[in-house]
Amino acid sequence: MKTLKLQIGVIITALAVAVSAQSPRPGRKTPVTSNSFAAAATTNATLRNDLTWTFGGKQQRGWYLYDLLIGKTIDTQDHANTSDFAAAVAAWQKKRGINSDGILDQDALMAMVSQWQGNRLKNRTYATPDQLLTAPPSDFYDPSRAEEHRQVERNTYAAYKKMLAAAIDDLKLAHTSSDQLAPGEKYFKIVSAFRSREYQEVLRKKSPNAGSAGLAVNNSPHFTGRALDLYVGGSPVDTKDANRAIQVNTPAYRWLIKHAERFGFRPYFYEPWHWEYVK
Repeated sequence: MKTLKLQIGVIITALAVAVSAQSPRPGRKTPVTSNSFAAAATTNATLRNDLTWTFGGKQQRGWYLYDLLIGKTIDTQDHANTSDFAAAVAAWQKKRGINSDGILDQDALMAMVSQWQGNRLKNRTYATPDQLLTAPPSDFYDPSRAEEHRQVERNTYAAYKKMLAAAIDDLKLAHTSSDQLAPGEKYFKIVSAFRSREYQEVLRKKSPNAGSAGLAVNNSPHFTGRALDLYVGGSPVDTKDANRAIQVNTPAYRWLIKHAERFGFRPYFYEPWHWEYVK
């Protein structure tokens, strides 16, 4: 009888230990896995194409044009329709102090846009003549561009040439020297750099529907000479969704998203061609 009682006691103790091991300890959170975000993934798959939001006075639809930039921001290469993508969104949301449900809805997207805009060039002091140099026609998408429209801030130009050399090497672009594109190579050539206030006003009159998302009125980063519009495909500076959809899928744009910041350049999210030297 004593032996039987002892055996029963051992069994009860073993069961208690097993249950205790499987139960969450007080003060410890159960790990959240990407499987927890299956519903969020389904919602994101819809919002990617259908979310209605406004930027620069213009209605926008979906955020598919910003897939690469979003991926870089939340540090994932997973597709927007996956639970892993939603989990990465949630981790980013938590860092930003907003609802971390993994859904990139309007509130979350506008918080992301705010982060992108905050990363842009902050000092927009108008460039002085001594801060500018005139780049050669061969650096420009349109080599016949007038000399006064080929001016670039000196440090920005030096950084651009270093970045260009890396892009030439990585993407095997046609070139005449390590940092000089061949005449027939269009990717990465400068479309526009420094603009005077007068020239900016001329451009605005030519594009009256550009809105504040396109041609800034009073504080354009182009006034500093530190903003470069680079050719990344399609129509060089056309903001139509169909054109931007082409641009964000070119090797040039993909390379810039991955490497440009290493050389001091950050993007204006709305215009795939627009990059600002922020160092």
